This record gives sequence, C-alpha cells and structure tokens, in this order.
Amino acid sequence: MSKTPNPNSTGPSGYADAGKPAGDEATVKVPSKDSKKKANKKYEYLSEEDLALKQQLELYVERIQDADPGLQKVALESMRQEIQTATISMTVPKPLKFLRPHYGTLKRFYEKMPDSDLKTLLADILSVLALTMSAEGERESLKYRVLGTQGDIGSWGHEYVRNLAGEIGQEYAKLESEGERPLYDLMVPVQQIVSFNLKHNAESDAVDLLIEVEDLDLLLEHVDSSNCKRTCSYLTSFAKYLPWPDDILVLDYAYTIYMMFEEYPLALVTALALDNMESIKKVFTSCDDNLQKRQLCYILARHGQTFDLDEKLCASDEDREALQEIVNNVKLSEGYLALARDIEVMEPKIPDDIYKRHLLDGRASGEQSVNSATQNLAAIFVNAFVNAGFGQDKLMTIPSEATSGGSSTSWLFKNKEHGKASAAASLGMILLWDVDSGLAQLDKYLHSTDTHVIAGALLGVGIVNCGIKNDLEPALALLSDYVRKDDPSIRIGAIMGLGLSYAGARNEEISSILIHILEDNKVSLDVIAFTAISLGLVYVGSCHHEIAQEIIYALTDRSEAELGEPLARLLPLALGLVYLGKQDDVEAIADLLKTTLHKKIRKHCDMILHSCAYAGTGNVLKVQHFLGQCGQHLVKGESFQGPAVLGIAMVAMSEELGIEMTIRSLEHLLQYGDQNIRRAVPLALGLLCISNPKVNVMDTLSRLSRDSDIEVAMAAIISLGLIGAGTNNARIAGMLRNLSNYHGRDANLLFCVRIAQGLVHLGKGLITLSPYHSERFLLSPTALGGLIIMLHMCLDMKSIILGKYHYVLYFLTLAMQPRMLMTVDEKLNPLSVAVRVGQAVDVIGQAGRPKTITGFQTHLTPVLLAAGERAELATEKYIPVSPILEGFVILKENPEYRDDN
Repeated sequence: MSKTPNPNSTGPSGYADAGKPAGDEATVKVPSKDSKKKANKKYEYLSEEDLALKQQLELYVERIQDADPGLQKVALESMRQEIQTATISMTVPKPLKFLRPHYGTLKRFYEKMPDSDLKTLLADILSVLALTMSAEGERESLKYRVLGTQGDIGSWGHEYVRNLAGEIGQEYAKLESEGERPLYDLMVPVQQIVSFNLKHNAESDAVDLLIEVEDLDLLLEHVDSSNCKRTCSYLTSFAKYLPWPDDILVLDYAYTIYMMFEEYPLALVTALALDNMESIKKVFTSCDDNLQKRQLCYILARHGQTFDLDEKLCASDEDREALQEIVNNVKLSEGYLALARDIEVMEPKIPDDIYKRHLLDGRASGEQSVNSATQNLAAIFVNAFVNAGFGQDKLMTIPSEATSGGSSTSWLFKNKEHGKASAAASLGMILLWDVDSGLAQLDKYLHSTDTHVIAGALLGVGIVNCGIKNDLEPALALLSDYVRKDDPSIRIGAIMGLGLSYAGARNEEISSILIHILEDNKVSLDVIAFTAISLGLVYVGSCHHEIAQEIIYALTDRSEAELGEPLARLLPLALGLVYLGKQDDVEAIADLLKTTLHKKIRKHCDMILHSCAYAGTGNVLKVQHFLGQCGQHLVKGESFQGPAVLGIAMVAMSEELGIEMTIRSLEHLLQYGDQNIRRAVPLALGLLCISNPKVNVMDTLSRLSRDSDIEVAMAAIISLGLIGAGTNNARIAGMLRNLSNYHGRDANLLFCVRIAQGLVHLGKGLITLSPYHSERFLLSPTALGGLIIMLHMCLDMKSIILGKYHYVLYFLTLAMQPRMLMTVDEKLNPLSVAVRVGQAVDVIGQAGRPKTITGFQTHLTPVLLAAGERAELATEKYIPVSPILEGFVILKENPEYRDDN
C-alpha cells in the first residue's frame, strides 16, 4: 500500500519520514499537533551514535582553538583518528559531513597559529577536509598537504589520494602555462602517491600522474616484480595515443623496466616496436638462458627482422648456428605443414573447388562467352593462393607424364605472353617457404626458350625465398645474372624476385646491383619502376639517405610523358617505403621534392610520402590533413586523392577505436566525394579490416561491388577478398559466388571476383595477410610494404592488374603468414597441449586479475587463431617461455606441477 503525503510536513515531497536514514537507531518523528512549535524547531534525523559523533567533533573543534597546547594536541590526534577510520571504512565519511560548517573556522585559526608541530597536524586535517569543502580550482587539499606532516598518504584513503593526484596535475599544468616556479615542492607528494598506487594495483593512475608532471624516471624507482608487467602493458598501450617523440620515450621506459626484471621476450617485442637494433642486441647479451634465446629468435623470425648473431651475442658455435637457423625462419614450412596435417587439409584443391559453380542453382552463367585466357590466368592465381605453401597442387606440380591435358606444361601454355610469367611464378607460391624443393622444381623453367616463362621462374625464386633467409643466399646467386639481361620481362622478374627475397634485409650487395640499373638512362620505365620498388622493399623503414637520393634522381629524370604512365606511381611509392613509419624524418625529403618535382606529380608524391611515413601511428592531424585533401576538386591530370584516401586508412589502422572512426569517415567520403575518391574508398576499407571480416564493412563492400562505376565495383570486389583473406568466410564466399554470376559477361570484373575468391581461401584458410602480430602490438614493415604496393596498383586496375602487370599481386606474399599457435618442447619438437582460444579482452588498467579471453573453446595445439583471438594454456604442466602465445612458442615443464592422479 502506498504512503500518503503529510500536508503538514516540511520535508521533501511532503513525506513525514523523508530524508530519514534506515536502521533501528533512527528516531521516529511524530507529526506535531502544535504547528507553531513545528515552525520554530528544525529536526535533524540523526541516530544517537551519529549525534554523539557530531557533538564530539564540535568539541574537538573548540579544543583545537584552546590556548592550552596539550588540549590542542589531544583534540587534533583524536580528530585525525576519527577521520582516518571513517575515510578507510565508509563510502561517505560522516566526520567530513559534520565538520563541513567548521572548515572556515579551522582555516582562519590555522592562519593565526605560530609555526609548530601542532600547526602541521592541523594542516593534515585541513588537507582532507578540503577534499569536499574547498572552492573549485583552489587546490587547497594540495596546499595543506605540502604544509602538513607529509606522513603516510594512504592512511587517508584511496579517494583522497586520487583527488590529490588530480590537483597536482592541475597545479603543474598551471605552472607550465604561466612559466612560474612552484611555491612548494610538488615531487614529495608525487613520490608518495606513485608508491601508494603501485602497491595497490593502480599502476595506470601512477603512470598518468608521472606523465602529467613529466618525470617517468620515478617509475623506475618504485616499480617491482609484482607490478612490472601491468605497468609496462599500460605504458605500451598508452604510447599509441601519444605524438612523436613522446611515444618513443614511453616505449623506452617500458623496455627499461622489462630489462630490469629480466622479462626478455617482452623487452624484445618492445625493442622491435622502437626499431632499435642496439636495444635488440642488448636483450640477447643480457639473456643467459639458451631456451629464452631460442624464443627470442622465433619472435625475430615472425617479425621478419634480419639479424646476424655473432660471438658477442652467443659464444658457442653450435648454439649460434641453431639460433641463426631459427632467425632465418628455415623451419616455417615444416611447422605450417604440420598444422595442415593436424587439421587434415593437405589434399590439393583445384579452382573449381573454390568457384562451386554447382551452387548457383543452375542459373545460366555468362562465363562461357568471356575471354578464356583471362579465366585461365585467374585460375592460375586462385590455384596459387589456395594451395600456397602446401608444396602440391593439381595444376602446376603434377609430373609431366600425367594424363594428357593435365600436365603443368600444358597449364603453363594455356596462358598468353605475360600470363605465362604469372603461371610459372605461381609454382613459387605453391612451394612457398620450402626453398630446397622450390628451387629444384623451378629450375626446369629457367632453361625454357620462352622469355616470359623464364621471367616467371625468376619471380618464383623470389617468392619461394620470401621471409626465409639462407647463409648460402641462393636467390642472389640465381637472380643477379638475369638482372643484366636485355629482355625487360626477364629483368623485371629477376628484380622483383630480389625485392621479395631480401625485403627488409638492407643488403648492400643487392642495393649496388639495383642502383646500377636506376642510373642507366637507356632502361625502360617499367624496369626502372620495379627496380625502385624492390630497392624500397630491401631498405623498408631504414631512412637510408643514399637510397632515397637515387630514387629521387630516377624520379626527377623522367619526362612529363613518362610521369603520366600508371607505373610511374611506383617511384614515389618506393621513396615512401624507405621512410615507412618514420614520421618526422620524412619532412626534409618532402620539402625538397616540393621544389624539384614536376607539378603534375608533386602533390601525388607528397600524399604517398606522408601516408607511408605516418603509417600505423594513429596521428589524428595527418588523418585530418588527408581528409582535407579529399575535399578539394582536382585539376585535370592530378591523381593525388587516391593516395590520400589510402593514407587515411594507413595512418588509422593501428588501433580499434581509430579503425571504427575511420570507417565512419570513409562512409561520408562515399556519399559526398568525387568519383576518383569513391574508387579508392573500398581499397581503404580493405586495408583497415584486412583478414578481419567485419559485418558492416562486408555489407558496404557488397553494395559497392554492384556499383555502376566499374572501377568502384572492381575495387570493392578485390577488397572483399582482402577482408576475408585466409578466413574461409562463408558469407563472403557466398557473396563472391553470386557476383561471379552477376558479372559473368564482363571478363575484367569476373577476373577480380576470381582473385577475391582465391584470397578468401588463402592457404585453405591457414594464412593471414594482417601485418600486425604479437597481440596486434607489432607492425611488420615488410608485410605492410607488400600490402601498400598492391593497393596502390589497384588504384589503376585496368592499366596494371588487368593489363600485363598482373604479377604485382604476388607482392602480397610479403604479408602472408600462418595464423597459428604451434607449441614446441625444449628440443624444439612439436608438443601437443590443451589451450583455450577465445576473443581477446582488453584488460589494460583494470584492477585485479580479470580474464583475458571470453567465449573460449579448448583445443589441442597446433591451433588456428582468427583476428582478435588470443590463446592461453589450459594446463599447469607446462610454462610458456613467452607470454605472447602466437606462432612458435617454446614450453618448459613446470617444476611445481603435481599430477592429481
């Protein structure tokens, strides 16, 4: 039954008992019959206990103002005891509420007190009272804290510490802006707060405060083994949102802390993020455990880092050889095939297994009428992508004496001219990472009389060696002779092969060969373009001044007519690769090119340089700059808006929030942008969600794949393949099947559909194209370089990919990696253990020990990891040497494990 309001009540809402606290001790107020008494007297609804506390505190306030120092001291100590007990145990401390009317009185008395211990005691109390009573912006809590005893800060409770940290941040910001010197030493309370926070699982608060006062050195003094991982994980995730060079500084502190507590795998990952070779070497010299050194080598191999071990890094010749073998990634093919056998997908697939024409419900397909050579070429690419790394297929690797019409030679010659080059190179893709078998099978094509077949075989040599390093350097030995041949297609095959084999190697022998070609004025533009791009790949992210100068000379030597050619855009892209991810280091070169380059390509080059330099940084100002460029109307002959749209995606791809915001911005560009911008938007979406099929992006691309503009439709179809790359996503596969019927009469669109179908089933679903690894923390520059080249070539698909340069699709090899977790024992033999695989949960800065994955399933290794998934061991029998369970992970036995049985 509802209560009836009392019309005589002065309480809120007219209820007699409004505002009364719950509990047995509450006094019951009976409505007075005498209304005059009611008007003259105010009632307070306090329990006897609260009333006693209120009177006691009022007495303390009086005694504090007494002339007798003894009485003052007893009153101050008693008041402090009451407040400390309440702030620790109560949500709303009652002493603070009851002392509110007396705050001004105590402040005035404090000003009159002579300097003494009693005055500092009163300052402590005023500091706590100011928590709720001081005026906005006065920062009195900090003022009285500094004037007080500077005792144990935690005794006043978490809320007091948090408020004090906020006031210190405000005070420091004010002093910085006004250029004043502090009136008191802020660092004493800062040290106390940092120490308190790190002991109470509030590492994020400690780091935030130290960043505000610009003194992260204090962190090194207070962090310990129990909180170093949580502290560093916050630092590394925080670095993504900082501008350069602050992000480098914060990562450097994380690296230093990891090294202090001998967390070598995490220190190496941070050193790779810093791209600092000295720090990488320091990790190896500091680490004495051979097992950990092997794990470090696996991390370097996954990142594609060229690293030569010497006697300083590893004294024993035998150990050094074993470690170098891991760094060289020699065992990648073996581990990949072990995964394939475990999942039972070793059976070769043919293109028709991917096309699944029988699922088109007998609808008439227009494919019969389209160019058969184009479809044979598409089948070659699909076959290469689907069987990538498996070492066997049903088109290219079957023996010659097989049934007529089915031999590899006949498939090779079903293609015309440059199609033969892609067909021969596809053998390299099928034998990916297996250098010995690959070179043996490609050798027969090197002796062909057809120049296109030789060119394809040379490119195949590069593909086989992609990501694998070898002390004998077979790729260099085979390809260096062909680089000097007269035939341009053979030269391009050899040059592109060198670029793929030695991407990121910074090999001076390769650079001298390629620079020699760049300096030759008689060489055709296509050879120059591929030479520049290979040089850019070999020195990706190096900021190598001499290499940059050579590419600039090649660019400025081109005539106006040559600069209008589609392949000319590879030259500024090669220059961009040299400065990939290096941010402000590119500015000097960019300023130089603004004055020396032909105005036709000047802005185009500027967009490419800045998009490459800031790739993966999340720099909001650069994203705004590129969006501003997209708002301009082009003068005839300009083409800078395509690279600007791709630049938005390249910069913003580093973290999830940036990706979501960019997808929204790209939707606006689709609605309001010019036609040349709309053609680039699908490619930008493909890069943002590569190998990560998000439903909203999938729907947008599906809509665009039927666009009236053929260029937009082709870009959308290729991007559908990119976002589903290596996922076997059934929804995308269904979309592409329907598109193969819808575009069945257009050879070019159908070719794009077939390429996309091959990408979706990349490596039968075992390979990813994502350039990120180590829980999306590290960005592989070589992988990103391969993706950027392919996407820029897709900006003019008709001239390049649908023309005679379709083999640029093989640049995707640089980004191809098995998306697996393979656990091995201490002797590096495969070890099958139970792991939980689920969706990764961001637990950075959260209190306690929250679960890092959700919605998990338990599997036996080796296992596949999809985008956004994380694995953790489901047994305590083994301990992983690396806390990041991706790729190859070494497990050692747990000495404390006891089997229940």
